[in-house]
This record gives sequence, structure tokens and C-alpha cells, in this order.
Amino acid sequence: MSTTTKVKQRYAAHLSRTPSPNKGPDAGLRGLGHYERRLPQWRFKLRQRLIPVVRGETPYLAWTQDTCRSPLLDTYFALTANLGTHTFFMTALPVCFWCGYPDVGVALVQMLAMGVYLSGYAKDLVCLPRPLSPPLQRITMSGSAALEYGFPSTHTTNAVSVALFCLYQLSLSRDNYTDMTYNLLRLGCYCYATSITLGRMYCGMHGFFDVIFGGLLGALIAWLRITYGDAFDGWILTGDWLRPAVVVAALLVAVRINPEPADNCPCFDDSVAFVGVVMGVEVGVWHYARRLAISGGPLADKYPFTNSDLLISAARIIGGIVVVFLWRAAMKPLLLRYLPPIFRFVDVWGVRLPRRYFVQSRDYKIVPTLREDDKVIPPASQISAMFSNLGNPRRRAVSIGPQSEADAREYIANREHRRRNSRSDASPRLKPSKPTIAGLPSPAVDEDAVEVSAALKLPEVQSYMDAGQARKKPSRPFLQVNTVEPFLLTPPPSDGGTSSDSGKEDEKNDREMFSALEKPRIRYDVEVITKLVVYAGIAWLAVEGNPRLFEYLGLV
Repeated sequence: MSTTTKVKQRYAAHLSRTPSPNKGPDAGLRGLGHYERRLPQWRFKLRQRLIPVVRGETPYLAWTQDTCRSPLLDTYFALTANLGTHTFFMTALPVCFWCGYPDVGVALVQMLAMGVYLSGYAKDLVCLPRPLSPPLQRITMSGSAALEYGFPSTHTTNAVSVALFCLYQLSLSRDNYTDMTYNLLRLGCYCYATSITLGRMYCGMHGFFDVIFGGLLGALIAWLRITYGDAFDGWILTGDWLRPAVVVAALLVAVRINPEPADNCPCFDDSVAFVGVVMGVEVGVWHYARRLAISGGPLADKYPFTNSDLLISAARIIGGIVVVFLWRAAMKPLLLRYLPPIFRFVDVWGVRLPRRYFVQSRDYKIVPTLREDDKVIPPASQISAMFSNLGNPRRRAVSIGPQSEADAREYIANREHRRRNSRSDASPRLKPSKPTIAGLPSPAVDEDAVEVSAALKLPEVQSYMDAGQARKKPSRPFLQVNTVEPFLLTPPPSDGGTSSDSGKEDEKNDREMFSALEKPRIRYDVEVITKLVVYAGIAWLAVEGNPRLFEYLGLV
């Protein structure tokens, strides 16, 4: 038996031992019961109040997507979505410190970290699914995005906070620009936030509720940074080592109190990575500034880098990136090798990170080679493929069907919800015998290949697709939407069939659907500390390690 197989078996045993809020057997394939058992009562009730919002807006999103779809817009929104990803920001942020804009770099780090952590916190807290596919098609250049919950949109949060902060900075330096340049820069900020926000809905990744809340969260984060950011930075720079130590301790507490999701959602991984970034930035900036024995003053005065020589600036950027990837390549395998024995040692005293979907150190001996385990900064071996995808945006994936555990459970819960309504409503008008989405057209498909989820091979889901292909676009679709059941994926049991037979068939099909889903990879408890150390080190290199190296090499 291979090591990977043994780890999987221990992981399954670990999940079976995990205590749930309510006692009783695992819900298995049940949609609603799964969340009722896995979530505290107040979180479950909150989710139940918000689920109708997701279901109610889905047909309108599907109609909007079908009305607006075109190959050009598909390419544009799939490409611009990369400007809101963690990879883009983590690539751009170090350049701020290496090119003489440390104040902007610190502000962006703080805002993006708050955006990633708070939006991820809300996702794991409420556990709301993305709008269902079908009827929506999901257009993305990131295969892992659909594995996360939908509410709120992290892309929108980051885009709005960055755009508002940049607009504020532009207003402060209004006299440095001509009228045309100033207006063009402002327009660029508006287009950036608008493209990311509208694109998340166009691409079928988020609904109205997701982007509205994400935008409000982004506006709040920008306001906090604009109002209190300079005072906080001054407090860090003018104090002794206790102040950055307090920040690090507070961030460790934030990691520990992150809510446990009901499904295997990878939002927590991104939050940990950006918490590590803030740790490294705050400690590094404090220590780098103290070498000049200058108390207070603009942070830019402590970074002597200019851009008068483009070759020297390019050397700083290229050299800095190489150092970052060398650090990541060296430290990550080192930590994954030596942390498990340490974790097993301290586990004797009950010191552990009790995350449901992380294998505990007592259940494995070594961490095998991890594939595609980091979407914040990809390994160096994947850089060429990443740039190739960006250079060929038409290679995007267009997916139809449940793609995550949360998708599948919402599909099941919605099916049961529809059936209960069908039985309780005596009106034959609300008991359609065909598996259709009332009044909605079939999704438009361009010349790009559409990746149909393996779950759609199930007869009841495939019947929706077959029925949908023949329908034509109605002239007034909103008037034909079934307001009682926003979308209908499976027909109710026929009068001639028995409920027990239907239940057995549903259970069989549901198991096939779950087995066809893309499974999140197995994650290990040591990965949390590994991410914190690796990303704190990357941030420290960006704000102190590499700047000192540049000064030593004369690249100023």
C-alpha cells in the first residue's frame, strides 16, 4: 500500500473522529442536514436566511449572462479577472518597495490582507454557495476558484479598496498632474473596479449580493486605511520591538479564531498566506527604518531607491524576484519535513490547530510532494505556463455543472426544497413535469470548448441540458420566471412512482455526482505554520532583506 493511500485512509478516519455541533451520524449526501449538523445553531439560521437570496437571483443572473455573452466579452472579463487575484498583487507589491514607493506598498499590503482575511472569514462563517451552474456557465482562468464559497466576492473587495485608495492618493497629488492625465488616471481606477465587479457576475462566479457586500467591505477597508493608516504606521515606526510583536500576536490570534467551514473550502489557506505577509512587512519595515536612527518622518525617506536608471531598476526587480523564489523553494520543503515531528511532540499537551479538513500530525509520518498547493505565488516551474495562459486568454475554461461540494449540496437542498413546495401547492401550474428553468433560455456557447462537469452525466441533470438546448430566448423572460422555485434541475417524482424508489434513485445519483466532483487536495496541519513562515519571509525579503542586498550591490 502506497504512502498516499495510507494518508488518505488516516484522513478519512480523522474526519470521522471530528466532533460536530450536533451529535448523530454524518448527513452524508443530505444538503440541508449537512449544514445543520456542521454549523452552530446561530450560523445555520443565518445561512438559512441568506440562501433564498442566492436562489432568487440565480435566474436573473442566468438571463443576464445569456443576453450579454460574446467571445470578446468572455476574453475581456476572463483576462481582467487576473488583475484581482492574489498572484497579481503579490507580484506587484514588492515592486513598490524596490522602486521607492514604500508608503504605497505598506498601505496596499494592509488593505489586501484585510480584504482577503475578512472576506474569507465571511465565506467560512456563512458557507453560502456560488450561483448554481447550470443555469449559469462559469468562465474562469483559475481552476480552483469554484472550490470556494461565493459570499462575498474577494475580487470585488480588493478591487474596490485599491481603487478608492488610489483615487484618494490622486486627489492629494492633484497639482502634480495635468487635467488630462489626472482625469485619465481617475478613469482607470473606475474602470478597474467596475471591470472586476461586473466581470465576477458575467463569468458566473458571483451574484449581485456577493459583489454588493464585497464592494461595501472594500469601501470600509479603504476608509479605515485612509483614516487611521498613517497613524498606525507612525505608531509602529516610533516604538520599540514590543509594537511589532503585538501586531504579530494579534495576527496569530486572527488565524486561530477563523471560523470552521462546513465544507472543505480552501479560503483559510489564502487568509493564512496574507496574515504571514503582514507579519513580515510590519516587522521588516520597523527594523529597516530603525537602522537610520530616524524616528518618524515619511517612510519613503528610509528607502533610497530611485528610478532614474531603468537598467538598475530592472536589476532590482529581477534580482528581488529570484531571491523570493529561492527562499520559497528552500524553506517550504524544509519546514514540511521537520515540522511534523515537532507537531507530534507538542500534540502530547493538546497544542494543535483543530481544523476539520486538515490531517493532524498524529495521522501521518511524512508530508508527500504537494501538487498545486499554492495559488498565491505559484512555483517557479509554473511561471511559463501562467504567462502562456495570460498571453492566450481564449484558453479559459467554460464549465457547466456542480464543481464543488458546496455546489452539490446546494443542488440537493434546492431539489428537496422544490419538491416540498410542489407537494404543498395544489396548483398544477407550479408542478411542471419537465426539468426546465421556467422562462430561461439555454446558455449561449461560443466557439470555445465547454467543459461539462462529470456530474452532468447523471440522467436528471443531463435532462435539463437536453431540454434547454431546444428552447429559444423569450422576449420578456422576467415575466416567465417561476418565482416560487427560481431554478429547477430535476422533476418531482411521478405519480406512478413510489417515494422510496425515488429516494433510492436520488441517493444513487447523488453519490455519483459527489464522486465526479473535483476533490480539494489533502491538507496537513503543518501547512499552516509553513505558510506563515514562508510568506512572512517573502514579505521580509521584500521590505528589508532585498533592499539591504540592493544597497550592498550598489543598485540604488
